[in-house]
Amino acid sequence: MPYFVYIMASRPGGALYTGSTNDLRRRVEEHRSGIKNGHTKIYKIKTLVWFEIHETYEGALERERRIKRWHRSWKDQLIMSVNPNWRDVTYDIPL
Repeated sequence: MPYFVYIMASRPGGALYTGSTNDLRRRVEEHRSGIKNGHTKIYKIKTLVWFEIHETYEGALERERRIKRWHRSWKDQLIMSVNPNWRDVTYDIPL
């Protein structure tokens, strides 16, 4: 089973959320629907702008924790390196 590390954004240069999951489509929909109170609901973070796939839960969790400690400019550079227009990449999630 693949695991995902992902970044969602409210808008280019706006609020970000970094997370990990084993079901990225479901998790993105949870963020968008606002069913859980928290950072993504408060800041209207609804656009998936970056993700990567990991083979293990431990690998995904370590990468998530590492990215969360990064400076904001490093996160922006990571997103821009693969998604310079900050488009929604939900349709790029493999089935």
